[in-house]
Amino acid sequence: MPASDQGVQAGARYQLIPRTLVFVTCKNRILLIKGASHKRLWAERYNGIGGHVESGESFLEAARRELLEEAGISGVELTLVGVVTVDTGQNPGVCIFVLRAVLSTEETIIMKPELSSSEGLLEWVDLDRLRELPLVEDLEELLPKALGTNPGQAPFSAAYSYDAQGSLMIRFR
Repeated sequence: MPASDQGVQAGARYQLIPRTLVFVTCKNRILLIKGASHKRLWAERYNGIGGHVESGESFLEAARRELLEEAGISGVELTLVGVVTVDTGQNPGVCIFVLRAVLSTEETIIMKPELSSSEGLLEWVDLDRLRELPLVEDLEELLPKALGTNPGQAPFSAAYSYDAQGSLMIRFR
């Protein structure tokens, strides 16, 4: 089918901007990035590793690129554990492909100071300490789903939206 038959016309349908979010775990620890203090979004808050899917990339290629750019990680197996759609109240919305990498040893990752740069600071965090940290708003609900999805299990589906006061509402399906 030619590209012209894909049915894409600017503004004709609801559109989504694709992004990736990767959670890297090792035993009872998770690798998170604490947003740099100058960031407009999630400054001083902990999040997984990820970003936008660029033109011509699959979501898996984008996740691998982001892992390499932000954490110096390459060659790890990634598993799709969930898909989140975010209704921003306007067109376009956002689609987040949530992935997980499970490492047998933290030494697989060489923590390089130059990687903790404009995005923020990488940190291995004990899973039982997560509630003590300033997490990005959705992680308290998203992480149990992402970490509880096992290989071979169907990925979860979630829909985010905002109420009239601008508060995030999360629905898992």
